[in-house]
Amino acid sequence: MALMFCVSVGRKRQLTMSQITKQPRSGRTRLIVVAAILVVIGLIAVDTTIVKIGSEKDFRQQAFSPDAYGKSQFPRIRELVNSRAVDAVELANALASDKKAAIKNHATAVGAFPVFPVKFSGLIGEGKSGVYNISVDGLPEGTKIRVQSGPAINGTELRDISGDIEFGAFKNQIEYQNAGAGINRAMSSTILSQLDRDALAGKSVEVVGVFKLINPKNWLVTPVEFDTK
Repeated sequence: MALMFCVSVGRKRQLTMSQITKQPRSGRTRLIVVAAILVVIGLIAVDTTIVKIGSEKDFRQQAFSPDAYGKSQFPRIRELVNSRAVDAVELANALASDKKAAIKNHATAVGAFPVFPVKFSGLIGEGKSGVYNISVDGLPEGTKIRVQSGPAINGTELRDISGDIEFGAFKNQIEYQNAGAGINRAMSSTILSQLDRDALAGKSVEVVGVFKLINPKNWLVTPVEFDTK
């Protein structure tokens, strides 16, 4: 039985095994090397996936994006806070009466400091660095409410209020922190981007938001709604 071994070198030419063995040693060596290279190239081609730039398989698209994450999470967080928000006067009285019960009934327990959803209407007072005092009628004496209006929004209250955004879902602490910052930016661009902060003092405002209970008589609220009149 004739055994044919075909190798393409320069012009197309077919050689039998016997013809190859009759080639000078250097020629046979070159043919063997060329054949081996072709085999390796074929194996590489079989094991190679072509990835289109910008597709789901593009590694860059798989890297964590805080802003994309924030935009995806803020709508549901906003809805959740609106549905759970407690009137500020009611909440302040509940905290003064029985702090543990107020936390159990209204807060999301996160670390050492619970996070509360709250709503109130009031008069905007003095502000500094985008943080404004809000005068709310009926609050217990000594209770103070401030609201962040941006452009910089600090804290992780929006991330923490749902109770289901957990550290274990992220690669590391930096990514977890960045998730909170991404949600803050999504909130700011959605509800605070059109604010004229220089003209806020003296206006009436309706706020729905969240705050971390560090001092029961001094709340720093991060809003999900900020409507001025």
